[in-house]
Amino acid sequence: MTNQDIYDLAIVGGGLAGLALAIQVAQKNHKVILFEKEQYPFHRVCGEYISMESWDFLNELGVDLNSLKVSRIDKLEVSSVNGLLLKEKLPLGGFGISRYNLDHRLAQVAKEKGVLICENTRVNEISFSDNNFLLESSHGFFNAKVAAGCYGKRSNIDIKWKRPFVTAKKNKLNNYVGVKYHIHSDFPDDTIALHNFKNGYCGIVKVEEDKYCLCYLTTAVNLQNSGGDLKKMERNILSENLHLKKIWEESDMISKEPVTISQISFDKKAQVENHVMMVGDAAGMITPLCGNGMSMALHASKIAAEQILLFLEGAISREGMEQNYQQQWQQLFSSRLRMGRMIQRLFGKKWLTDSFLMVIKPFPGLVKTLIRQTHGQPF
Repeated sequence: MTNQDIYDLAIVGGGLAGLALAIQVAQKNHKVILFEKEQYPFHRVCGEYISMESWDFLNELGVDLNSLKVSRIDKLEVSSVNGLLLKEKLPLGGFGISRYNLDHRLAQVAKEKGVLICENTRVNEISFSDNNFLLESSHGFFNAKVAAGCYGKRSNIDIKWKRPFVTAKKNKLNNYVGVKYHIHSDFPDDTIALHNFKNGYCGIVKVEEDKYCLCYLTTAVNLQNSGGDLKKMERNILSENLHLKKIWEESDMISKEPVTISQISFDKKAQVENHVMMVGDAAGMITPLCGNGMSMALHASKIAAEQILLFLEGAISREGMEQNYQQQWQQLFSSRLRMGRMIQRLFGKKWLTDSFLMVIKPFPGLVKTLIRQTHGQPF
């Protein structure tokens, strides 16, 4: 099937970045189509903590966060593999909400704004010719004036285009596994915790109702050394941290089987590929321990929408749109990603994590400075 319509914007990927971008462009009366390979609502691997810098923006998009009864977080706990515990107040704070609920609500808002959402649809190729895009999907071909890649950490398109982070040799920044559970717990509902274990770390935060998100990131080597058995790895490696072991033993799993993702990379990425605007994790992924990935995706959608709207209205050229977006993205996020990669290297090793926490524990001002270096201001 070939769709004869020409859309103003075609978005590949219906996560936070894609849905927020779709809403902003559609509410200016432009024709937007969005492709999502899953069907809403569904679960994603995510720490499910959002910095307060995104609160106003989400409400402006049409998500009533108060009605969703999200948790409000203003305390941080970090522990080393050996159990050394750091407690600190969060400078700006944040809130917890499941992607199952948040993405579903954003998808509803997008549809209300007139966005055509194609669920259960995989995009296999995006090609640019004669100032237009042709998207080849599992449900046919579609044309658009602007295309945006908002498909997350890694996709079939990344592989087909041989983006550098896909072809890079395996290293300390590009071969991770992510695992997420929802649990019932009596963990404090105003606190987000980050507990280290050998070659990884696990976060816990309350989301809506009585549910908590328990999400961890570890090297593929840890899983390989456990024979590919998640339960064995959780039992033998994660539980070496006594704080984490306590949470694991005293919590009830809502679902026995977790949501997982592999081949996660924190290597540098380009913000524009083959004239496609990359937004969210497709443009660059901050390490999860920084707790700022969701806000970065939302903020990136805002700066992308501003430039796309200027292009669609004839105020700037395609080249201007691409250059402006890349420059603004770099100004806002490059230092955060750099800091995140640096901090990532300090975690997951017993002696290094212990030493780092012992050095910063007596200096709460330093802890707050590190947090601010990986976060932004309300937008």
